[in-house]
Amino acid sequence: MARRKALFTVICVLTIVLFWGPLITLFSLSLRQEISSYPFLVLPASIGLIYVKRKTIFFDVRYCLGPGIALVFAGVMLYWLDEKHLQNLSPTDSLSLAVFSTVVVLVGGFVLCYGSKAFRVALFPLSFLLLMVPIPAFLLERLVLSLQRGSAEATCVLFRLTGVPVVRQGFTFSLADVTIEIAQQCSGIRSSLALFIMSLLAGYVFLRSNWKRAFFSVFVILVAIVKNGVRIVTLSLLGVYVDGGFLTGELHHRYGGIVFSALALAVLVPVLRLLQDKKEESKAAHQKHSGRRVVSCRIRFNEGDERTAS
Repeated sequence: MARRKALFTVICVLTIVLFWGPLITLFSLSLRQEISSYPFLVLPASIGLIYVKRKTIFFDVRYCLGPGIALVFAGVMLYWLDEKHLQNLSPTDSLSLAVFSTVVVLVGGFVLCYGSKAFRVALFPLSFLLLMVPIPAFLLERLVLSLQRGSAEATCVLFRLTGVPVVRQGFTFSLADVTIEIAQQCSGIRSSLALFIMSLLAGYVFLRSNWKRAFFSVFVILVAIVKNGVRIVTLSLLGVYVDGGFLTGELHHRYGGIVFSALALAVLVPVLRLLQDKKEESKAAHQKHSGRRVVSCRIRFNEGDERTAS
């Protein structure tokens, strides 16, 4: 096992050296753009999940040269193509491909050193590394547009529920003397991504079935859209009927996301608790405890046998 760890460490170091340029670009981008601030939180989370499950993941390890070398080679070739032959890509798309290549090489190194069985057990933590890849420009535009549309629909419904007279034209809402537009910056893309990543981690840790994990992640997206609609309606009503400064103040630009994300978590935590299967967890804990008692009895029986034989 020590040799495997040493080999995997060497592969990781060589990967960092080879992909140093894209990694530095990704780090600087995460400092400048809010939407790109999460990739470097993904790596510690993935490492933490592997550490927590280390006894299960590394229970049966063996070298897997063919698939491992193939993945490492594929990652290096993708990076070479990105650098030498795909000059028409935008800087964002080029960085996405380079970071994706980095993840492929790291996963290939894991498979090479620990084998396919360890890879299957660690599939989620390793797949979670894909969230380090910046969202390509074409996909980001579609995501933002979808969130804009969802937020606009949620905002329209909430305005109707409040009974406030409003005129809607696409992403624009007119109230009294104020006109509000749900621009791309108001789509809630950053908070939605943060909640979605949180849902993946929480589902993996606390839920036992895949359908519950999938349901919780979809539910989180819906809550994120409704949360953004509540944010828009609340700030609009405060700006129209209380103080116009709410539309341009700190609650709008800086602290609003924190406040309304906390409200979203207040909804999501009880749902997560409801999805947890207490009976299955209690049964698994009981079986685990019973299994330990059986093993200890066998050890005492064997020791007694040895004493009798001696």
